[in-house]
Amino acid sequence: MGGVYWKPIFNILEDNFEVWLVNAQHIKAVPGRKTDVKDSEWIAELMRHGLIRASFVPPKGQRNYEN
Repeated sequence: MGGVYWKPIFNILEDNFEVWLVNAQHIKAVPGRKTDVKDSEWIAELMRHGLIRASFVPPKGQRNYEN
């Protein structure tokens, strides 16, 4: 995984929500999305239709927190 910016947010949210980490390259090339709001609506629509999948994130006890 490229960056580590997602880790603290993921760790906080996962106990209370179903959190998905998704590879941006899988949805990046979709044209016509110009704002964060439109992007988030589009991603939610893709998810509802099963067109994206969550990346594998190991269970808490198996994660390497040194990165």
